[in-house]
Amino acid sequence: MKGAAMKKVLASLLLLTLGLTLGNAANAHRFAPSLLKIKQIGAEQYHLVWKTPVQATSSVPLRPTWPESCEVSQSSPAQIEGTGKVTSLQLTCKSLGDDGLVGDTIGVSGLSANQASAMVMLSLLDGRQYQEVLNGEQAEFVVPVEPGAGEVVTDYTVLGFEHIWGGIDHLLFVFGLLLLVGGGARLLWTITAFTVGHSITLSLVTLGFFDYPVALVEFTIALSIFLLAVELTRKGSNDLLWRHPWWLAGGFGLLHGMGFAGALAETGLPQDNVPLALLFFNVGIELGQIAFILAVLALWWVVRKPIAPWQDRLRWVPVYVLGGLSAMWCIERGLETLA
Repeated sequence: MKGAAMKKVLASLLLLTLGLTLGNAANAHRFAPSLLKIKQIGAEQYHLVWKTPVQATSSVPLRPTWPESCEVSQSSPAQIEGTGKVTSLQLTCKSLGDDGLVGDTIGVSGLSANQASAMVMLSLLDGRQYQEVLNGEQAEFVVPVEPGAGEVVTDYTVLGFEHIWGGIDHLLFVFGLLLLVGGGARLLWTITAFTVGHSITLSLVTLGFFDYPVALVEFTIALSIFLLAVELTRKGSNDLLWRHPWWLAGGFGLLHGMGFAGALAETGLPQDNVPLALLFFNVGIELGQIAFILAVLALWWVVRKPIAPWQDRLRWVPVYVLGGLSAMWCIERGLETLA
């Protein structure tokens, strides 16, 4: 398939994609899983920090669950921190065995109704540390005797995958790259450049090498999508950017990586497996990108013939919608930056 033809048809596919995503557009890049941190502070005492997004997607509340033998002995009022609501609790568990919560069940209720996920991080007095990603299909887990590195690999891959799919702005940027470069080797190199860019800043920010103003980065991410939409309206395809789009993808990937780091910071990293968790969070993002691209291409193969008569008429509509959405985010986030 030639690049120009593919750009036309992929543009029309965006109509369908946007139809599915517009309903969530206002929440673009607001994804962050709930986080339950449990730290054993005594033989029968546990300190809990429960952080969950302020903006719920269901009337069913998200709540942590623990063994029935545990009782709340202290609690503090909920505090708003960024996009999350934080509550601190202290549990007294008198009827557990010598190994404490090991062998017992911890969970989060309401995940299925909210189509949400939650990260559980458990630290025991003897140094054992656990982490588990819960979702609607698996809303609880039994604490094993020994934590495994395999759980870190699986959990953070899932988190990375969920994050890219929960960030509509990131997906629209990837879609814009598809429209810009078409298919083939150019697509491979462009997406790879985007991955390299966001992996660099995600790693550096997460490891604490530098900090950044979150609101300003969120604004520039929206601006990157707007500029990409503007570039798509240009007819000249022989300039440096069209011939070497990986520079654009790599440069803006640096911005998007800082956005990814923000969500990872809210989730937290297992202190004994930081490099492994960071690596597989990146892997999850990459797998999510590939899955999105494959889904779009698969949809193209399904609808290419039915929409062929309207292909030329629809060509510019998705570009304008892409520009309109990103302009709305620019205004919204720009006002937040100035506030």
